[in-house]
Amino acid sequence: MDLDKYKKAWGNQSEETNKVSKIDIYRMAHSKSSSIVKWIFIIGILEFIFLNSFYFIFDMEEAYEEYKKLGLYNFMIYSQFIIYPVLLYFLIKFYLNYKSISVVDSTKTLMTKIIKTRKTVKYYVIFNLLYVFTFGIIVAIASLKAHPEFNSQQVLISIIVTVITLIIMLVIIWCFYQLLYGILLRKLNKNYKELAKLEELN
Repeated sequence: MDLDKYKKAWGNQSEETNKVSKIDIYRMAHSKSSSIVKWIFIIGILEFIFLNSFYFIFDMEEAYEEYKKLGLYNFMIYSQFIIYPVLLYFLIKFYLNYKSISVVDSTKTLMTKIIKTRKTVKYYVIFNLLYVFTFGIIVAIASLKAHPEFNSQQVLISIIVTVITLIIMLVIIWCFYQLLYGILLRKLNKNYKELAKLEELN
């Protein structure tokens, strides 16, 4: 979709032809936006299923035993009561964002819904990064408490290793989300800009 070419062509067309061209462009933008938002929802579902499949692949009982040794068993249980409702909330939001896009939406309405979808994905990524960061800090503190025999140098080394490990993990997760959602969001942003140009022509 090249709106600049359309704008030049419209100058030599009749008013009725211009209207038809605008409608065609809007339909293309609507179709693209709807498809992108649908894929955001599908990827969210697949990600949720993939992460929960770890319970069937790995021995979680062994992991829970380690958390018990660190005194974090209750934390693990209670945190799941928080994270699952939040993740389900975002999945529902992804679905509602997709279903809310209607063929009868005006250009401004569609633009608003695109912005809303982008914000939902942004908050979803931020929530996951904050959860991993918080979880890592709590595990690190509990691990240090489990080793009271550490001297100040060993404690310092543990803190440095923890910080570096957390940074690496967060960068990997951020890159993972950029791969999953970043491409779709960039396409959605491009669609938004094209709709903005179209709105200027009205």
